[in-house]
Amino acid sequence: MVKMDEQQALEHVCARLAERFPQVPEETVRLTVRDVHHRFRGRVRDFVPILVEREARTRLAATARSHN
Repeated sequence: MVKMDEQQALEHVCARLAERFPQVPEETVRLTVRDVHHRFRGRVRDFVPILVEREARTRLAATARSHN
């Protein structure tokens, strides 16, 4: 059940980041979120979606700047 909640939270993260970075392809957003999420394996799971969103947002901001 926790895994499903985490997966749903990550889907929301993808949606928020895709909206925040419309100039970045949605597939890039999803791949970035997946890559960041992978780095948090084995850690306390409660805050993983928040940590993923923060790091993915930083990476996507850099990607968005390069698209301008």
